[in-house]
Amino acid sequence: MSAELRDLAIDIAREAGELAARRRAEGVRIAATKSTLADIVTEADREVERLIRDRLASERPGDGIIGEEYDPVPTDGLTWIVDPIDGTVNYAQGLPFWAVSVAVVSGPARVGEWTAVAGAIFAPATNEMFSAAVGEGARLDGVGTSERLRVAEPSAAGELVATGFGYDRTTHAADLAEIARVLPFARDLRRFGAASLDLASVAAGRVDAYSERDLKAWDHAAGALLVIEAGGTVSFLDAEGSRPRIVAGSPAAHDRVIAALAG
Repeated sequence: MSAELRDLAIDIAREAGELAARRRAEGVRIAATKSTLADIVTEADREVERLIRDRLASERPGDGIIGEEYDPVPTDGLTWIVDPIDGTVNYAQGLPFWAVSVAVVSGPARVGEWTAVAGAIFAPATNEMFSAAVGEGARLDGVGTSERLRVAEPSAAGELVATGFGYDRTTHAADLAEIARVLPFARDLRRFGAASLDLASVAAGRVDAYSERDLKAWDHAAGALLVIEAGGTVSFLDAEGSRPRIVAGSPAAHDRVIAALAG
């Protein structure tokens, strides 16, 4: 069952990503802002999420849906958690770091209470499809490649750590102070601007760890499963607070970041 749901997530993510890419080529229109003027929504975000919801309503009519752009569809069964365009600012600016994220979970659709079943993250700019099903491992399928994913092995060079910052400028100083605690042992930092691809990069062993505050469920539902199925570890710090932080990585890198953030 999980493999079938993964295949459906892959199919929907690819179709949604192809639509988003077409709309990007035609020109981006800004539809609204969210939390701040820098936090934008494009017309494509809304159109792509409508496509995803229509596909799910047709193929999984009893399932719930939680997405970034529209009201949730409740259910007592499986819930799909979707981000139509993760990395909208990158998308609007013409940067290639954006993706469609589609995950399905069982149980209460709340972080820490659900059980991830399957997920897919499609990056149209690189034509890379990251996918996972619980107990089945994580995979990357791209141009000329199809491989099982595994988190990075420890390196004497130190950990390459990805991070991100929210659009509320008043939180930046505190976030920078926290991430500065990682710098003494990190080889370097990376800031891609799309949480789904940060987590996919951890699963693929491209970066050793990733940490960021204030993510929403659709930012990490698929990516966290990728990391776990690739042999990594995912934790949520201050989960009950106003600004929870995700930490994901290979087991050793994850633990080092956790220890550093604890001071």
